[in-house]
Amino acid sequence: MMPTWIALALLFAFPAAASPATTAALSRGSSIVAETLKAPTAYARLRVLTDTIGHRLAGSPAEPKAVAWAKAEFEKDGVSVRLEPVMVPVWIRGDESAAIVAPVSQQLVILGLGGTVGTPPGGITAEVLVVSSTEELTALGVEKVRGKIVLFDHPFVRTGEEFGDYGRAVKYRGQGASDAARLGAVAALVRSVGTSSLRTPHTGAMRYADDAPKIPAAAVTIEDSLLIRRLAESGQDLMIHLTLGASTEADREGANVVAEIRGYAKPEEVVLIGAHLDSWDVGTGAIDDGAGCVMVIETMRVIAAGPPPARTVRAVLFANEENGLRGGRAYRDAHLAELDKHVAAIESDSGGARATGLSILSGEGGVEMLTALLTPLLAPIGAARFRAGHGGADISVLETAGVPLLGLSLDSTRYFDWHHTPADTLDKIDPAELQHAAAALAAATWGLANAEATLPRVPPSATPTPRR
Repeated sequence: MMPTWIALALLFAFPAAASPATTAALSRGSSIVAETLKAPTAYARLRVLTDTIGHRLAGSPAEPKAVAWAKAEFEKDGVSVRLEPVMVPVWIRGDESAAIVAPVSQQLVILGLGGTVGTPPGGITAEVLVVSSTEELTALGVEKVRGKIVLFDHPFVRTGEEFGDYGRAVKYRGQGASDAARLGAVAALVRSVGTSSLRTPHTGAMRYADDAPKIPAAAVTIEDSLLIRRLAESGQDLMIHLTLGASTEADREGANVVAEIRGYAKPEEVVLIGAHLDSWDVGTGAIDDGAGCVMVIETMRVIAAGPPPARTVRAVLFANEENGLRGGRAYRDAHLAELDKHVAAIESDSGGARATGLSILSGEGGVEMLTALLTPLLAPIGAARFRAGHGGADISVLETAGVPLLGLSLDSTRYFDWHHTPADTLDKIDPAELQHAAAALAAATWGLANAEATLPRVPPSATPTPRR
């Protein structure tokens, strides 16, 4: 008996002996690629978002400006758009500094981690304890950790894969402060999670565990982390003074920007495409995730310019991905009744470089079905690498509803050089590569919206999508 996934793949590849509707959809998909590649309009949009509006952390004064800009961009292209409310956290960085005060005097370059508490007004001065892992920290025990500032000096290795060993490195940013606090530490530092550095710190979200005190937490540059380790290994007493002015205010109302092109044949079935509109409060969020936002807007523009797709295409520019995921959860909660009709969700949150393909989290045979469906559209532009993986953080909350999740894969060679840093600016984007990625997203969206069959749904036992 033929396995189910092979039968479904063949249905994708040869639906109804290439019916006229399928032939027309494939022809239109090829036109969509060509039309999207014509001019670097994605870059022109991104220039306004990054250079004019700038960083747009949830709850910041720039956030509503970015929402208004995005809504106007969809309206300019004749796409139906609405705002769906989201209550977002308000975390304010404040002034921050750090310095080695013994055995030498050396200013450090830091960024407080998103969500950290501040230090007392005069800062904290304490001895430093350097560890490479949670296991090493735990083995030291309370007596050696109590009263110390703990530095997690764990490298992030560039492996050639899309996200390398990011998951292993980033856990110290996420949970290191609570791990240290349980053993009596007074503050936590982490080596920046980046693949290159010119003494540039990388920020990012951290989470306080319910069973541990909240202590201040910051990222130090790779160079400074290595310096601190060398000094610690010299056997001399090592002291750091740390000041973080971070504070948290009451939640404010933000919004998801939701645009829609209604399907002509199966309007109740939805292909969702998304990116997150917020960014960190350093840099201007060009690669993370302004690039993804303009790819989504371009996709809606080019699809709206021609005949409608068979299924409804819905674009969501999510609020508060970086330090809360409130936008993704708000979308899920507002659309619970129709999630069983979401046939696919694609997120673009991997920068603005050239597209290479898509990753997919689905039921059995999803990779094969995706390959059969999208290779004719994406192979001509070199973006037909399909693999099992995950979607993005915003759409990860749809896994439990069984929605097949896809991530647009891009050349990530330099992505983590600039990720979550002051260097995340427009000059890191090549206009032609950005437009290429937009074309790949548009083609994939069109192909899924017009496929004869739908992707297999995510089984309940699927592994949750990792946060970035």
